Amino acid sequence: MGEPEAIDSADAGRLRVTRTIEVPELTDEEVRAAVWAALAHGGRARLRVDVVFVDDPSLAEMHERFLGDPSVTDVMAFDYTESDDEAEHDPQAEIYVSADRARVVAKERGESVRAELRLYLVHGSLHLCGLDDHEEGVRAEMRAAEQLVLGGLA
Repeated sequence: MGEPEAIDSADAGRLRVTRTIEVPELTDEEVRAAVWAALAHGGRARLRVDVVFVDDPSLAEMHERFLGDPSVTDVMAFDYTESDDEAEHDPQAEIYVSADRARVVAKERGESVRAELRLYLVHGSLHLCGLDDHEEGVRAEMRAAEQLVLGGLA
């Protein structure tokens, strides 16, 4: 990862937040801060991203449709900048976060739902920066980046 890119309030339109489920634990500004911090860390601060909060059944359906796994999951990220389609996508990427999963896991871990949601936002954003956690060898890099980014958030 190179030097983090700067982001300012004029970039608010680069990140849209949609809530298909109530998520009172985070404001849109907190969502933007978490995503922007992770994207800046990964050198993709200029990426136009939509964040969509969904429930477990919705994300499980997407998990099965796109990855062939019907189980519930916490976050999925889609990067359209590597698409074969020549047309420019808007957004360039999407992050889907299960608010249901965050509430269940936060309770299991004794963490706040807010902290768990921020972890999912950072995790999904880091996936858009090329980090992976599906194989043991690269998982430590993802975890270190998550902790660094989360540590910088207020």
